[in-house]
Amino acid sequence: MKSREEIKNIAAQVIAEEKKAVAELANHIGDSFAEAVETIFSASGRVVVTGIGKSANIATKIVSTFNSTGTPALFLHAADAIHGDLGMVRPGDVVICISKSGNTPEIKVLVPLIKNFGNRLIAIVGNTDSFLAREADLVLDTTVEHEACPNNLAPTSSTTAQLVMGDALAVALIECRNFSARDFARFHPGGALGKQLYLRVSDLYVQNERPAVPPQATIDETILEMTSKRLGCTVVVEGDEIRGIITDGDLRRMMQTFHSPQTASDIMNHNPKRILDTEYAVTALQMMRQNSITQLIVTDAAGRYLGIIHIHDILREGII
Repeated sequence: MKSREEIKNIAAQVIAEEKKAVAELANHIGDSFAEAVETIFSASGRVVVTGIGKSANIATKIVSTFNSTGTPALFLHAADAIHGDLGMVRPGDVVICISKSGNTPEIKVLVPLIKNFGNRLIAIVGNTDSFLAREADLVLDTTVEHEACPNNLAPTSSTTAQLVMGDALAVALIECRNFSARDFARFHPGGALGKQLYLRVSDLYVQNERPAVPPQATIDETILEMTSKRLGCTVVVEGDEIRGIITDGDLRRMMQTFHSPQTASDIMNHNPKRILDTEYAVTALQMMRQNSITQLIVTDAAGRYLGIIHIHDILREGII
């Protein structure tokens, strides 16, 4: 068994080796990469990503990234393809074949079949002298000098390079499609990520009471309003105008100073933080964090008081 220090050194060496492999990929980005992006962008069909072994695992991740960022894609295992699954490939589809050697038997059988179908074939390959590289319409070079494996055998640096090349394609397509955060949210409606991208203040504040007192309200009346509405605050309103806010903290500070205010206007904060009801809930959270507060006044575009959004509303939705 290696010592802990040796184990840490091994890990650092692996990271350094893979970092080097990824950095060198930038030297392999040329016109073929740009043409590959153009080909996928203008395709009438989907992107079919195929591979075998570890490359197949990378292919499934690339497919997932494509699908979640507006490029319809599906995974085709190279071994299964030649036993019936080739029927997944339709006219107008672009096929991406991933392989380190580019010479595996399954690839050699599959590639001519794809070519016979008339589909455009993009190779992500670590050997530009291979069968796959020669037969592909476009070649994306993911050659690595050395695997991170000490025996230079287990796919490590090579699969990392394949993954990064796939990410480069996906991000380039995001930019070409002007794929926005709102578009992203349509494909990620579940969980905290989705809620950050679609949940708005208007979805949350309506679940709360709307505490409000006039400026001339007594301190007793103010405390009663805050207690009954259970939000730790009340807004001071005169007509349609927001005059200020009183929080639990304001009440505590009042008691610590031992002075005897008469009305709500005597202790209110005259410059309360506000947020439009159309803003995202995650924006409300950011404002609360920046100002070390737990609630915001919600207004419409005209500045009218609508209600209160509390940090507990955001916690309840699991956004944090």
